[in-house]
Amino acid sequence: MRYKITMAYDGTNFAGFQAQPNQRTVEGVLKRAVNKIAKNPQPEIPIFGSGRTDAGVHAFGQVVHFDLPIEMTANNMLHALNSILPLDTQVKKVEIVDEDFHARFTTHGKRYQYRMALGEFVDPFKRNYTGHWKFPISIELIQQAIKDLEGTHDFSSFVASGSTAKNHVRTIYEAKAWKDEAQNEIIFEFYGNGFLYNMVRIMVAVLVEIGSKRRPVDDIPRLLAVKDRNQARGTAPASGLYLKEVDY
Repeated sequence: MRYKITMAYDGTNFAGFQAQPNQRTVEGVLKRAVNKIAKNPQPEIPIFGSGRTDAGVHAFGQVVHFDLPIEMTANNMLHALNSILPLDTQVKKVEIVDEDFHARFTTHGKRYQYRMALGEFVDPFKRNYTGHWKFPISIELIQQAIKDLEGTHDFSSFVASGSTAKNHVRTIYEAKAWKDEAQNEIIFEFYGNGFLYNMVRIMVAVLVEIGSKRRPVDDIPRLLAVKDRNQARGTAPASGLYLKEVDY
């Protein structure tokens, strides 16, 4: 039976999603849980995620699938996984799906959110869950500039050097930002058909510079045209990034 699970995790103490030798990863702890439920079969049962998240990045709605050689109801699987997984992870939903479902290759879109805390000093209770910007910033300038990211573009200026993707063309269906006055944060949200390595964090860094008048408000079309990562400059911290949902 093929199981599709939707899970949340606090990425603070993970070295990212993807399994790595001698590192604590989301894939690693989930794979151990799945194989324990299946009574440790040989060969081990692999798991397949919708995509990777980096060290320190969080998720509200990461999607994973795996095939289990024993039958178990979705509800029993939900409870079994959550009884084994560590407290910084939680399976929110389990579905039994057709064998042609694939967590990575059948995605339609992904939605990421980024939280940027404002204020002169870093809040100790937010330091693992937001970025931080202490300088004056205009949400109006950010809201004007962010719309230039929507549409289909070559995002070569917004991809980190460690990327293995050969094609940098992606489509962003929706890009928006707003001020959370109660939390004194700017929230960025991007929904697209796919995202390159560090792409969201680089876009946020550019938008924060625009909001702080360190770049002109119309600089994004120029960056898209020049296809030069060096001209985008910064990368926002991983701590503020969340994989919000994956659509199929």
